[in-house]
Amino acid sequence: MIFQSRSWDHGVFLGSILSSETTAAATGTVGKLRRDPFAMLPFCGYNMADYFAHWLTFSERFDEAKLPKIFYVNWFRKGADGRWLWPGYGENSRVLEWVFERSAGRGDAVETPIGFVPSDTALNIEGLDVTVEDMTELLTVHHDEWRHEVPRIESTSPSSVTICPETPRRSQSPRSQAGVVRPRSRRTLVLDSSSDRERDV
Repeated sequence: MIFQSRSWDHGVFLGSILSSETTAAATGTVGKLRRDPFAMLPFCGYNMADYFAHWLTFSERFDEAKLPKIFYVNWFRKGADGRWLWPGYGENSRVLEWVFERSAGRGDAVETPIGFVPSDTALNIEGLDVTVEDMTELLTVHHDEWRHEVPRIESTSPSSVTICPETPRRSQSPRSQAGVVRPRSRRTLVLDSSSDRERDV
């Protein structure tokens, strides 16, 4: 359901492989799952490779300890029976509480091959109709599923990245002024794989 990137560069990679259902903001069939880097394809006004390179420079130009923490979320995990495992809506604040704790240097987590996931007791589920089995499934990293994702990621990357620089170079985006790119002041970035949005918290 949620995991934290290992580093800033890892978080940029996760943003680059983000997938979501298309909405009215994008062309094509609404509701179709597609690879949508940073949920920015309908809005990015320049080459996506330059866009990635812009974000990758941050780990070189700034103290990574002061950069935002990056989390990847999917509120719509389903069980084998097709049932939604997480209630969503306002209860998402329970997951965001863990995000804030991690951003503050606290919050229990377990290291996995894809990043840091909440420990079994890290999320407050008191009063929720969520079973222990459902929570286990929500926090489990299925290695085979991620292995199957690799060829999909590789097959869709060329459609969004036409020019990939060998080394990150300074972006010439509208955010740049006199060669200086100022980072956003907020400390937590949540990449939401279930919607066409990138949200600060």
